Amino acid sequence: MSRAFDIMLIALLIASAIAVIRLKDLLAAAIVFSTYSLMMCLLWLHRGAPDVAMTEAAVGAGITTVLFLVTIGRTTRRER
Repeated sequence: MSRAFDIMLIALLIASAIAVIRLKDLLAAAIVFSTYSLMMCLLWLHRGAPDVAMTEAAVGAGITTVLFLVTIGRTTRRER
């Protein structure tokens, strides 16, 4: 069960990383990046590192996403 969960999380991480690179809509890319950070948080928690998971959740999914959204709100949403 644990091995299957690890493989599923890694597959989702790879898929979301590729999606972030390929998306042309910056808002959608920021949201997918936020889900990437949340999946990394789950992976760290599952691997037994709750301190790293909390840091990833706070910085990766929290502060970084807010900064991305504020920046996108002050600029254009679509890449040229």
